[in-house]
Amino acid sequence: MRKAAVVLLFALLAGACSDPPRPPAFEDARTLADAATAATKSGGSAKFATDVAVGSVRSKGHGQARFGAGDTAQVMTTDFIGEPMELRAVAGKLYAKVPEGSRDEVGAGKPWIVVAADGTDPFSQVLGGNLTQLTAQNDPAHTLGEIRTAGTIVAAEHGRLGNVPAEHYRVDLDLARLGTDLPAGLPADAAARVGGKFPVELWLDDAHRPLQIVLDLSPILPGSEARITTRYSDWGTPVDVQPPPPGEVG
Repeated sequence: MRKAAVVLLFALLAGACSDPPRPPAFEDARTLADAATAATKSGGSAKFATDVAVGSVRSKGHGQARFGAGDTAQVMTTDFIGEPMELRAVAGKLYAKVPEGSRDEVGAGKPWIVVAADGTDPFSQVLGGNLTQLTAQNDPAHTLGEIRTAGTIVAAEHGRLGNVPAEHYRVDLDLARLGTDLPAGLPADAAARVGGKFPVELWLDDAHRPLQIVLDLSPILPGSEARITTRYSDWGTPVDVQPPPPGEVG
């Protein structure tokens, strides 16, 4: 009995001396989004990798981006059209490097074309909306803005993402509150057609910079795989994103 009492006493003392689990830094979606947005701008730049599977849209990509107030720019390679294609988003314009076999048709023989969601050229009419959504999705500020507008935190914890300490948040987004500001792969009228909510998972590093963002659209697109994953690394890596030479733009 005496030995058991001593063991119990040591166990109680050890428990009293151990640190309690740290609570997550943020309890509401607006504060979370504001802090992560500020950290993204402060981080300046990062490398990213994307994995998109939404309905008929399937693509992987990778690139690097510079983030800042009014100065977001990125360069990426994606297989969105079934073969590697380079995209550059800089100074408010999105440029796509047209596959060589299609240049005479859509780019006047030039390797690059300006792509716009409302563009009248054949390339933009077919792919403009999806490509502009795709590049917007690479900027954490896009999803963080959606979280700020239409998000509710439903779970939060300290953990790890791979070997990196991370805060992990699960947020429900109300599709109806997003209006037409929708994730890549969703048509503009999706909110009116399907409604509902879908979860977003967000991992932040110790400086509140995004490490990974996962949008799970399956609840609003039943019967199909619907997930967008974006991973960020090497925050602070210098990035030089320039528009293509004017003579190469059709």
